[in-house]
Amino acid sequence: MGAVIHVEGKAAIIQGVPYLKGAPVRADDLRAGAAMLVAGLSARGKTEIENIHLIERGYEHVIEKMTAIGADIRRVSYADPASFVNGVG
Repeated sequence: MGAVIHVEGKAAIIQGVPYLKGAPVRADDLRAGAAMLVAGLSARGKTEIENIHLIERGYEHVIEKMTAIGADIRRVSYADPASFVNGVG
């Protein structure tokens, strides 16, 4: 998404950028997924989040709620989930 991040020991050093760019990302757990959702909504371009079900488990009707406040967000399904990972989706 364009952020410049360096890991030093147990700390992540993040250098700000003028804006985030849409990108394919993956929700590995509820909190990381929620962070990817917020980042994707603020990014320029399209962000596709794999494993959205992890976010939906912790945030009931999240897509509908985000849409209700003006977010351009929708759920899509891929015939072959591996195609998303390989960038074909």
